[in-house]
Amino acid sequence: MVIKRRRRAVPTAPLVLLLLVATGCTSTSDAPAKPSRTSSASGAPSDSRAPSAVGAPPSGLARVCAEPPAGPAKAPAGAVTVDPSVVGDLAAKTESSPPHTTFWLRPGTHRLEPDAYAQVVPKEGNRYLGAPGAVLDGRKTNQYAFGGTARDVTIRHLTVERFVAPNNEGVVNHDMADGWVVEHARIQYNSGAGLMAGARQQVRASCLRGNGQYGMNAYKTGDSIKGLVVEGNEVVGNNTDDWERRQPGCGCTAGIKFWAVDGADIRGNWVHDNRGAGLWADTNNNDFRFEDNVLEANDGAALIYETSYNAVIRNNTIRRNNVVEARGYAKDGDDFPYGTVYVSESGGEPRVPARTDKIEIYGNVLENNWSGITLWENADRFCNSPSNTSTGYCTLLVKDAARCAPPAIAAAPLRDDCRWKTQRVDIHGNRFVLDKSALDCTVGCDRMAVVANSGTSPDWSPYKGEGVSEAITRGQQNRWRDNVYLGPWTFVAHAPGRTLGLDQWRGAPYRQDAGSTFRAQDGG
Repeated sequence: MVIKRRRRAVPTAPLVLLLLVATGCTSTSDAPAKPSRTSSASGAPSDSRAPSAVGAPPSGLARVCAEPPAGPAKAPAGAVTVDPSVVGDLAAKTESSPPHTTFWLRPGTHRLEPDAYAQVVPKEGNRYLGAPGAVLDGRKTNQYAFGGTARDVTIRHLTVERFVAPNNEGVVNHDMADGWVVEHARIQYNSGAGLMAGARQQVRASCLRGNGQYGMNAYKTGDSIKGLVVEGNEVVGNNTDDWERRQPGCGCTAGIKFWAVDGADIRGNWVHDNRGAGLWADTNNNDFRFEDNVLEANDGAALIYETSYNAVIRNNTIRRNNVVEARGYAKDGDDFPYGTVYVSESGGEPRVPARTDKIEIYGNVLENNWSGITLWENADRFCNSPSNTSTGYCTLLVKDAARCAPPAIAAAPLRDDCRWKTQRVDIHGNRFVLDKSALDCTVGCDRMAVVANSGTSPDWSPYKGEGVSEAITRGQQNRWRDNVYLGPWTFVAHAPGRTLGLDQWRGAPYRQDAGSTFRAQDGG
């Protein structure tokens, strides 16, 4: 078959305006992919994709968008009070106050000056606390709410809405400063990304809702994000501007997108009803833990881990994802096994320091998604190849992509180190439930897959032919074991069109799912 590919846009650094370093990142999955099948939602963001689509929040998760905890009703001792009746009061008092000042925003709607680039520029250690009902409103006029490079800023109990950041830029922490803490906040109905990220950033118990592109874009100029924590948040209804329709193949959407993050804990979040993927870690991420999340009803995959390393994906509930996008591909006759957990050119690598040297996927419940877990590797994608859509990037094992060229790439160590590999993926102790009637599906929604394409280009590639397909299937320690299957599952190995029955999947030469149990009728 012909493998289609998205075009990839690399991280960019747009024009510097005032104190802003306007940076963003986009990337596309290397799997065959097409624009989202959902309708356009350009114009004013709405809450039409919010929690009503899935009902009440799952047990143990707070519905933080609808029921955020209230902030302090009185100004803390020593805090500077900000008056909502004075336009620009927050920015002006921030400028005139010293670092490590606490600001208390009184109840009401706070506004900046009516200039596109008016914004709050915090100083180191500043704290911004919203009283009950405190809202910072960009009025569809201001691009950014909080910018600048000050470290260790805290924002709590504040709603930030209706800012109009450009594509790939963010409204809160626009300049990707380090050490920010965002807690009990609602960042909603903005264009671009609601939130950017810096090193040691913590985003807790907050609502990232209805933003035009991302809930959060975790990219920092220089690829220096370390120690990111995203915990207990509701991430819902993002990509209202439908960027895959506006820029087909851009890959510039997700509830949250991660790029070159080293060390992240993504736990206890409710990620649902986003247009596109729920969570997408793309290009040289490492040492991730996705645990105890509920990922549901996202139009695309629940979780994509692409050209990245060393992760644990455990104890997540994953349901009703990827139905919109994958159904659209199937209607077009595309037989690629799109999974709801999609591991693309990513694997365990002991030479890259992390808390694990594998990708472990265990203890998860996957229920009535369009297909299950897909492991994919593009034989033509490697450093310095035209098919490397992470343009300008190489693996974490080879810093200079120019080294990945003939004749050196044809021999060790570069032959191994110049490509991202889907390897050392251990899938065990999961529960896979499929009821095709719940998906209104007859074929194509029932697959587990470990596949690659036949290498064809460029002319000097050392990976031509079936070598990568053989490696990902049988030579790179990718293993399903000790899982529970309910429903009529099928399996794909070696190449996207090679569908196997259960006996073939478990027998030679694949020998997958040792110790697993199967009940063939539709699951419930």
